[in-house]
Amino acid sequence: MTTDQIDALLKKDGPRWLLVDTTSHIEIEGEVAVRTPLLPGSFNPLHHGHQQLARVASSFLAQEVHYELAIVNVDKPTLSADEIRQRLTQFEGAGPVLLTRAPRFVEKARLFPGSRFVIGWDTAIRLVAAQYYDNDQKKMIAALEEMQSYDIHFLVAGRNYQGSFRTLDDADLPAAFSSMFEGLPEVLFRSDISSTQLRCD
Repeated sequence: MTTDQIDALLKKDGPRWLLVDTTSHIEIEGEVAVRTPLLPGSFNPLHHGHQQLARVASSFLAQEVHYELAIVNVDKPTLSADEIRQRLTQFEGAGPVLLTRAPRFVEKARLFPGSRFVIGWDTAIRLVAAQYYDNDQKKMIAALEEMQSYDIHFLVAGRNYQGSFRTLDDADLPAAFSSMFEGLPEVLFRSDISSTQLRCD
């Protein structure tokens, strides 16, 4: 792993993504197959729930899941080079990681058309809620239409929410976009742990 490659990604006119394998070898805009399943997250920290979900999704989809870590966040400062390197050490032996500058799913879709994103129920809810698009229903529809045009699909794992386990069946999806979403059966995956809880413990 070289500092130069990470520094290049931190520049707005730098590479669009870095592909980091399980031995920490980095390729600038390394090849990502169409329909590669991507598991996005901040991974602060990476925990066994993430890794279990990656394993189950890989088996369910019959493709290796890649983790995706956006170094730019909508609500938080951009990660520093040192923070990026620290988080990458967690993935040695766990699976390949894509480092991107794409915090929003529509931006991820532009980078990786045809991909399948592995997400939790809470993320699926945000994807179809106008409040996450400046309370603008038209912006939400436009974003989903653009992702649909890139042939993006979402595999949705259930999440514990306010003492109740919620699945895709509990999500109020717009009918025009429901085919973009597929539920991961609870019998295959359930994990109630979160990175936030681990940081607070």
